[in-house]
Amino acid sequence: MYAFLLSTAVIFVAELGDKSQLMAMTFATRYRARDVLIGITAATAIVHLASVAIGAAVGEGFADQQGLISVIAGIAFIVFGLWTLRGDELTDDEADKARRSTGWSVLAVGTAFFLAELGDKTMLATITLATREGWFGTWLGSTLGMVAADALAILAGIALGRRLPERFIKYGAAVAFFVFGVVLVLEGSGVL
Repeated sequence: MYAFLLSTAVIFVAELGDKSQLMAMTFATRYRARDVLIGITAATAIVHLASVAIGAAVGEGFADQQGLISVIAGIAFIVFGLWTLRGDELTDDEADKARRSTGWSVLAVGTAFFLAELGDKTMLATITLATREGWFGTWLGSTLGMVAADALAILAGIALGRRLPERFIKYGAAVAFFVFGVVLVLEGSGVL
């Protein structure tokens, strides 16, 4: 249960202000919100299943090095915080592709999200969490966290007409990553 709750919170924060949220808003202007959420959920479940498999294998391979894993995970989360501050924007080309996509909406959204999430910070954060936590709880939690954040983006985009307090979201997510990273580094170093 701890892995589920932790990964839900961490991935929800990681997804705030991410390019996939912008994609979700763009797709929601073209397709029904339900279809966008189904596509996002399917793609996220597949990408995060692969992520937790990688993370669990690394965690198991270095089971006797938990302090080192905590320090590396903490540094990774600090890097995710810096990545979040740098920002992630949807290019005009990506936005045009999302608006012009044709065919079955769930497939279009799912494919776009699957490709966008490969190597994204949420995938890397899921791998990092899975090195220390149970794979199943991390998988369910990371999937829920991402889908919840993207659902929020869809609703906010519809309600606010794309006028999100982007700076507030970006800084809040970065601070959360920094705090989590520092706690992991201190824990791995034996200070906590």
